[in-house]
Amino acid sequence: MEMTVCEIVAACGGKLLCGDLDTVVTSVVTDSRKVTDGSLFVPLKGEKADAHTFLHAAFASGAVAALTQEHTRMEAEEAWIAVDSTQLALQHIAAAYRQRFSIPVIGITGSAGKTTTKEMTALALSAGYKVMKTGGNHNSQIGLPLMMFQFSREHEAAVVEMGISDFGEMARLAQVAAPNYAVMTNLGITHIGQLKTQENILGEKLHITDRFTQGSVLFLNGDDPMLGGLRGKTAYETVFYGRLPWCDFRAEGVTVQEETTAFRCLVPGRESVDVTLPVLGMHHVLDALAALAVAERLGVPLDRAAAALRDYRPLAMRQQIYHVNEVTVIDDSYNSSPGAAKSSLSVLAGFRGGRRVAVLADMLELGEYSRQAHFEVGVRAAETGVDILLTVGPEAKAVAEGARSVRSGIDCRVLDNNHQAAAELKSFLSPGDAVLVKGSRGMHMEEIVRALL
Repeated sequence: MEMTVCEIVAACGGKLLCGDLDTVVTSVVTDSRKVTDGSLFVPLKGEKADAHTFLHAAFASGAVAALTQEHTRMEAEEAWIAVDSTQLALQHIAAAYRQRFSIPVIGITGSAGKTTTKEMTALALSAGYKVMKTGGNHNSQIGLPLMMFQFSREHEAAVVEMGISDFGEMARLAQVAAPNYAVMTNLGITHIGQLKTQENILGEKLHITDRFTQGSVLFLNGDDPMLGGLRGKTAYETVFYGRLPWCDFRAEGVTVQEETTAFRCLVPGRESVDVTLPVLGMHHVLDALAALAVAERLGVPLDRAAAALRDYRPLAMRQQIYHVNEVTVIDDSYNSSPGAAKSSLSVLAGFRGGRRVAVLADMLELGEYSRQAHFEVGVRAAETGVDILLTVGPEAKAVAEGARSVRSGIDCRVLDNNHQAAAELKSFLSPGDAVLVKGSRGMHMEEIVRALL
């Protein structure tokens, strides 16, 4: 990237306290440890820490400019830019930089599956475009703006993940990324503790279309009841994908074997193509359908997009499969939600030979819906044939209750922490067993996976 201090000041409405307006910035960072020569340092102020304390360290490391909401006067050679809010200023600067590029930008949102869909969409598009994509899951009020600065002249398309947890957040992200295409994967109850109702969640996520223009397209999972209910009700072109017969991109003949999932993608009135994914689960079929729908709309031949998806590999802690001493470990520890947990249990159900073991921890930010949501996940665990169920954390006790409501004799072990869970697993796992590990990010379930590997 390259922006002058003058352009940055104009973008964020700031005031230059000192320094040269012609100074050129070549990167934007919020972590002083990542400062390099030419950086703009954006110190963020949180509840527990204030990065303004690292301003001088950032300049010592090579920063040529910095934002500040703590200073009104300063004398220095470097550029100090006063703003009301460094976070909002970061978003405004990122929005201005993004507007330099006229390439198609695809925003990905939903209650679950955002990162996988982002990865698959970027992969399918790579069969015809040079693609920039969100790194990891940098989809937040801070992470998404930082990703905008990764745009370069070599990119021909961009796929960006957009996640929210509260009111007003998607509207701000839409102003930053200005996606002209968008995918919504599903509508669950993730973050319902803040957003209160599914209707509110849907309303907030639909702000992803705020910057739509003529020719923009919204891609929706038709299998999701709330998203399917938008059929014929949007003000812009909408393409549905799923298994229902009316979907524009439809999966048929789904088969799962030897850690792969295969299906045929049908496009009514046009072509169809066989797709093979090196991962398990119906949810991955839906993610792939979204990717194929986007790629096809942007001119990538379906057969080439489908061929590209054969190279998909899950990111760390997202249904990565390990084989350790003839035990299959399904590491899905990155995060969890009711819908995602149920999908992962379906994957576990596909393993045969030994016992199916599920380690399920608290799912956070569910508010008053927490107990019922955990209970329902337990019901699904029992229905899908889990042999041994371990729960971790106070909320997850309801998972065991739900499982017992279906199968009173199911082997449930209620534990307090990851250390106990790891020790318990080591005490009984034997060759042929398959174990799923899943919980919210704040539960740090990767500790259990590391103990098993």
